[in-house]
Amino acid sequence: MDLPKASGFKILMFPWLAHGHISPFLELSKRLLSIKNFHIYICSTAINILSIESFIKSNNLGDSMEAVELKLEPSVHLPPHYHTTKNLPPHLFRELLKAFQTTRSSFSDILATLKPDLIIYDTLQPWAPKLAASRGIPAVHFFVDGAASRSNDIHSNFPELLLNDFEKTSLGEEVKFLHNDMFEEGVMMSDFNIELSSEVVLFKTSWSLEGKYINYVSNSFNKKILPTGPLVKYQDSSSQDDNSEILEWLNKKDHHSTVYISFGSELVLSEEEVEAIAKGLELCEVNFIWVLRTKAIEEKLPLGFLERVKGRGIVTGWAPQAKILQHSEIGAFVSHCGWSSVTESVYFGVPIIGMPMRMTMVAGANMLVARGVCVRIPRKENEGYKGEDIAMVMRDVMFGDGGERLRCRAQELSEKMKMEEVEEMEVVANQLWKICLENQP
Repeated sequence: MDLPKASGFKILMFPWLAHGHISPFLELSKRLLSIKNFHIYICSTAINILSIESFIKSNNLGDSMEAVELKLEPSVHLPPHYHTTKNLPPHLFRELLKAFQTTRSSFSDILATLKPDLIIYDTLQPWAPKLAASRGIPAVHFFVDGAASRSNDIHSNFPELLLNDFEKTSLGEEVKFLHNDMFEEGVMMSDFNIELSSEVVLFKTSWSLEGKYINYVSNSFNKKILPTGPLVKYQDSSSQDDNSEILEWLNKKDHHSTVYISFGSELVLSEEEVEAIAKGLELCEVNFIWVLRTKAIEEKLPLGFLERVKGRGIVTGWAPQAKILQHSEIGAFVSHCGWSSVTESVYFGVPIIGMPMRMTMVAGANMLVARGVCVRIPRKENEGYKGEDIAMVMRDVMFGDGGERLRCRAQELSEKMKMEEVEEMEVVANQLWKICLENQP
């Protein structure tokens, strides 16, 4: 049984305060609205609402989607412009995470005011589904990372995902502080979120990319896992919201001759990492577009670097990533292996040169290596990446036979992901509608 289209359900989206989380929630919302007559609210802090409202306006969703302000408790250490991970000094990340836990009262007020039929919640607020349950509202967890990384948390037997001892230690240090204030002793963060989810759990992935890992997580928790598809924002080549100079420069290069380098919208590279990448690019002599997020690019780079690579490289603070990855002149993507970046790369048929900067990204990178679409740059224990190793891997991928195999495999997966994504989203939309319908009095 289905409700008449005029009688839609209200969904409250509740992502973590990072662009890499908010963006998938927005794209999920847009696609759900193209299928079902939901009315969607997305709550975040005031500093994030500007970009959320821009998304709503640019996609003509004003009649069916609204932003709702989430209030953090005032803090002298964390003024309002730091109520987001964008441009947040690294030493304040834990402060923001702790402050986020103080939004329970604000979120409870939002629930009381909006009375949504369903909430869709992120990883770092396991109290959200509990608050929803106390009001009789079903809650579904949306995991914006891949199923392979989640499989690795369950002590899986997939040898391709296993971390070495150094990686295990580093990963343990990264996630240890997450459990201090938010989770019960001995309970894994993502275990808690999956167990609290109503009927299903959503994963930002595709069957063709991670089918066996989706099934493994599903069987481990006896919970239905639904992939949403990669939720890649397609950018038409005719649109003007880009840096046309970069694309004009790229148009003059040879087929598959250029490397795209980017480390996400929020990660800031250290001086040593910048120097290593610059050295690798000089040694390899490949064409490149490097997105370097800093206010003073020339000061951040080695002395004379821009002059030495003139004509074959561009270093910029921003670039239209989707348009670049769709471009036939791009032969590989050097990435930190953030999940949204690498799924976008595979979706457009571009192989990945992996430089995981955080240990939480390693399992996903290893999975992509096993799928034949990624090569990881080696990294020794207690050492950073070396320019010589970066050059060696880039040279092999861009100029060697192995690179062509990577590109063929990436293209195969790209075609499968594109074929599946419409059906995957229809399944998600119908399941969420069913949950709302069954919870009606």
